[in-house]
Amino acid sequence: MEKNNEINSISVGSRIDGDLVSKSDVRVDGELNGSIKTDGRLVLGEEGVVEGIVHCKSAIIGGELKATITSEDLLTLKSTAKLSGEIIAGKLAIEPGAIFSGKCSMGPVIKNINKQDKTKGSMSQEKTA
Repeated sequence: MEKNNEINSISVGSRIDGDLVSKSDVRVDGELNGSIKTDGRLVLGEEGVVEGIVHCKSAIIGGELKATITSEDLLTLKSTAKLSGEIIAGKLAIEPGAIFSGKCSMGPVIKNINKQDKTKGSMSQEKTA
């Protein structure tokens, strides 16, 4: 199935308990308690809250994320972001004012981590932001 240009959106005031799987971009301005897996970009708006596991191509986080997030490319934490959990990303950008508490693995080693996780567990280099 090929990626389309549609954007899936969870608006302010909406709450979803469950998992979201998408081939296209996802925007969350409401609440999601579960996992997100998208082949596109995740945008978490300033009012958005996600608790669970996130896997995406890239992400822009402006709201609250209590999760393990894997971003294959760039993960951006905006100045309004509050992230507690684990970051696994190819590249990481953190704006002044963003709050991050947890573990971070990043860089070219990420592709190897993903392969090792599937076979025998994680062997990652830790970097702090």
